[in-house]
Amino acid sequence: MSAKAISEQTGKEFLYKFICTSAAVQNRFRYASVTAETDWDRLTQEHPWLLTERLVVKPDQLIKRRGKLGLVGINLDLQGVQEWLKARLMRETTVGKAKGVLKNFLIEPFVPHTQEEEFYVCIYATREGDHVLFHHEGGVEVGDVDAKAQRLMVAVDEKLSEDQVTEQLLTHVPDDKKEVLASFIVGLFNLYEDLYFTYLEINPLVITQDGVYVLDMAAKIDATADYICKAKWGDVDFPPPFGREAYPEEAYIADLDAKSGASLKLTLLNPRGRIWTMVAGGGASVVYSDTICDLGGVDELANYGEYSGAPSEQQTYDYAKTILSLMTREKHPQGKVLIIGGSIANFTNVAATFKGIVRAIKDYQGPLKEHEVTIFVRRGGPNYQEGLRVMGEVGKTTGIPIHVFGTETHMTAIVGMALGHRPIPNQPPMDAHTANFLLNASNSAMTPATTRTASFSEPRTSNDVTPAKKSKAGLPAAKATTLFRKQTKAIVWGMQTRAVQGMLDFDYVCSRDEPSVAAMVYPFTGDHKQKFYWGHKEILLPVYKNMADAMKKHPEVDVLISFASLRSAFDSTMEVMQYPQIHTIAIIAEGIPEAQTRRMIKMADEKGVTIIGPATVGGIKPGCFKIGNTGGMLDNILASKLYRPGSVAYVSRSGGMSNELNNIISRTTDGVYEGVAIGGDRYPGSTFMDHVLRYQDTPGIKMIVVLGEIGGTEEYKICQGITEGRITKPVVCWCIGTCATMFASEVQFGHAGACANQASETAVAKNQALRDAGAYVPKSFDELGNVIKTVYDELVTNGTIVPAQEVPPPTVPMDYSWARELGLIRKPASFMTSICDERGQELIYAGMPITEVFKEEMGLGGVLGLLWFQRRLPRYACQFIEMCLMVTADHGPAVSGAHNTIVCARAGKDLISSLTSGLLTIGDRFGGALDAAAKQFSKAFDSGMLPMEFVNKMKKDGKLIMGIGHRVKSINNPDMRVQILMDFVKQHFPSTQLLDYALDVEKITTSKKPNLILNVDGFIGVAFVDLLRTCGGFTRDEADEFVEIGALNGIFVLGRSMGFIGHYLDQKRLKQGLYRHPWDDISYVLPEHMSM
Repeated sequence: MSAKAISEQTGKEFLYKFICTSAAVQNRFRYASVTAETDWDRLTQEHPWLLTERLVVKPDQLIKRRGKLGLVGINLDLQGVQEWLKARLMRETTVGKAKGVLKNFLIEPFVPHTQEEEFYVCIYATREGDHVLFHHEGGVEVGDVDAKAQRLMVAVDEKLSEDQVTEQLLTHVPDDKKEVLASFIVGLFNLYEDLYFTYLEINPLVITQDGVYVLDMAAKIDATADYICKAKWGDVDFPPPFGREAYPEEAYIADLDAKSGASLKLTLLNPRGRIWTMVAGGGASVVYSDTICDLGGVDELANYGEYSGAPSEQQTYDYAKTILSLMTREKHPQGKVLIIGGSIANFTNVAATFKGIVRAIKDYQGPLKEHEVTIFVRRGGPNYQEGLRVMGEVGKTTGIPIHVFGTETHMTAIVGMALGHRPIPNQPPMDAHTANFLLNASNSAMTPATTRTASFSEPRTSNDVTPAKKSKAGLPAAKATTLFRKQTKAIVWGMQTRAVQGMLDFDYVCSRDEPSVAAMVYPFTGDHKQKFYWGHKEILLPVYKNMADAMKKHPEVDVLISFASLRSAFDSTMEVMQYPQIHTIAIIAEGIPEAQTRRMIKMADEKGVTIIGPATVGGIKPGCFKIGNTGGMLDNILASKLYRPGSVAYVSRSGGMSNELNNIISRTTDGVYEGVAIGGDRYPGSTFMDHVLRYQDTPGIKMIVVLGEIGGTEEYKICQGITEGRITKPVVCWCIGTCATMFASEVQFGHAGACANQASETAVAKNQALRDAGAYVPKSFDELGNVIKTVYDELVTNGTIVPAQEVPPPTVPMDYSWARELGLIRKPASFMTSICDERGQELIYAGMPITEVFKEEMGLGGVLGLLWFQRRLPRYACQFIEMCLMVTADHGPAVSGAHNTIVCARAGKDLISSLTSGLLTIGDRFGGALDAAAKQFSKAFDSGMLPMEFVNKMKKDGKLIMGIGHRVKSINNPDMRVQILMDFVKQHFPSTQLLDYALDVEKITTSKKPNLILNVDGFIGVAFVDLLRTCGGFTRDEADEFVEIGALNGIFVLGRSMGFIGHYLDQKRLKQGLYRHPWDDISYVLPEHMSM
């Protein structure tokens, strides 16, 4: 949702902080908020004026007409305010149809004034610009301001001047107040624009000799502009509509939504209700709510919500468990139903999202059975068959009644089943599996033969494009009737390889000669080529860093598909419209601020560019072109016969519902000619009427389907077009959102534009108007398919449509990754790993989630145990590992590894190069003796050799005993690192047999030479063998294997890396120059004959 109501206190805070006007705004920041928890003593300390001034008190909970409802206490002292609040605070009251508890109140200074000093001002946004309404008589009895007020429309990108205000709005205002009012209204308008308000009303606005007083204020801001206005807004609380409580679960889902690229929405309507929904898609969620209410379930409907935009398994799990938790708190005598519905997804992997829901169902299977919950599932889209199979299986294994349906079942049929209005089929018919569509039986890599590409009712023409008409000088450019044709070429903004591959597969199955994507633009990489498939063949598409290069090198392109983020979509779109070759732009991003969208629309109208979106999946023209992910995967493209044109064109707001229309139209008619989803925002780049008129002027289209929506008045233009005779083709239309009028409080549906601000914007009113104008309007969405079929059959009967013979579609190879996802193929993996898995929502170390690692405070030693040894080691073992890392971290700059690192750093090399240089010196002579010592001592000990026999044998063989000896330390100057480790090991290890053996060897070697001590490498090596053998986590064979494969040397490498990095940083910090070894430290020993 974009336009969100804010509290009066928040609105006034914004105004007092940021308004810029010469008018003297009085009582700035003089307001106090009161709730049931308010400490009055503290409140009066913070606002001492409460004790000295007369006061006004009123609820601040988005309640309209508070004065008429007796909810304003006027001209009271503080004691009077407290008495007034006693009768109202935390009391239930009814406002219209809504019942709610009065919880939040606002106290302000009372402003004595006359009726003549009260005025009314309001600013609100429309598609064309911002309207300023002013009336010289404000207050409670202002009446119908729409009819009475002076109004001024400030077009997009234009400014408001004081002269305009004075001349057009202040005609009935006394002269002595005009200057102050004009300055204030201009300042208010600038504030409205700067802080991205969408609605701002002050009534009354009081002007006295002292200045301007803002008494009552109501406002909405564009919540999508948060990233622009955060510095000024701060953290804004958006209160729920009066009559609906703010539940913590709603806040939890809102927080999930804010942290996710997907869309997650939840509104609780009646927590005690028996009908719960978990619906995928903004449009589909409205349709399901409509159907539940149409079938009499409005009083039992517990929630409204939706999940869409390809949420991850974990996000879907979190969303599902929240709903399951809510619905299993109170029992219902009739049991409960959960409707897991959705339209046919365009790009969401249904099986992946269902895995999250299945996890939640398994977690809550006990409460679900206890509360007698029955679940009804209907879904379509990528991999939906696997998703439905998994959902059906969980029903069988848990014993919960779960009824599962796919695209063969009408989308809302499960609502009738859930509410007992239609029987539940024992064995629903199943559509063919995805795999049946895609695998090519032939080995031919050639482009398939051309299939039927003309409409069923229209002979094929060589070119169906209608170019944009040349406009007269000074007028906006006319827009093209035909947006896409078989030769259309597009540039894709954004690295959306999956969407591009989907477009190329569609092109191939439509028998296009060339791919529809000419190039991609991605500013975050350099120019390069990206690999894609064209049928069986691999091709390269150019990727450019900037738009100018792409346009220059591809003059044939006239369509841009923008996958830019909501933050960059505006700038990139405005840039694209500077190139006259572009006629159509599709903007996929959701959440673009409305003010930016209106500026894009204005420029598009001036340039003759058609914008589809924002907040859309795009559109499709069967046989010609598809935008991005529209139409879903190839199985749906083929099932809905989108590879060739039919006779029916549609336009909708919702992307998911457009795919559902593809399905309905393919089952009831000869198929789709063209379909566009204009997007769910309040101001779509192109309107229903723009596309309906295009369809009217396209000969191949014989009937038009419109899926309208609550909010806005666009559908009335279709009524006007029908009654005036501009639209003569049959129009089947249904506006979703009919349930809104049945709810006691306002509900913001999934799309930003799906909210009625007046009676004429309700879906019920629009459906009736369309019916009266002569459109074909079903009684509900349930009957939409039947009405489409009836109209189509009539057109066939009267000869308007002549169905053509169906031609089998060509086949397209399935991507390997998708075939594997579906379980159709298998292949040996190139790599195997058993220590880490990053694929899920949470990183897993050797089977342990990363959150558990931190929760149990395993530390670095514990993590190393998981990643190196695949074991959860005992606490003492983890501590020993950490101690080993600490004592091996560094041993000064003189050792070879540190020396190399220093020399490298001083030669100007980077951190990685310098570190590598030092690590490469590690071996048997320096630091790498851990493994060798462990092996030598273990072998001797295990073979039963006495320490003296071991020493004598090594001497006889001429071998050094690894881990024995030190250049500096000796029996008289012991290595404290070894002593620290020795104390710990002796205290905590269950057994130290090998260490004891090594110490006996040390006694023999030091008797010969005092520096032949057990050094730190040797100690760690033998102690580690004792640890592996006696900690209880390993078999003897496993312990020996870890020694054999070099695990122990890793301890030294990891530990000493810390020291090497320290030396590198030290040299850089000290700014040491290039190192050159001094001559006097080198013995130059040349051959004698050379020196002579």
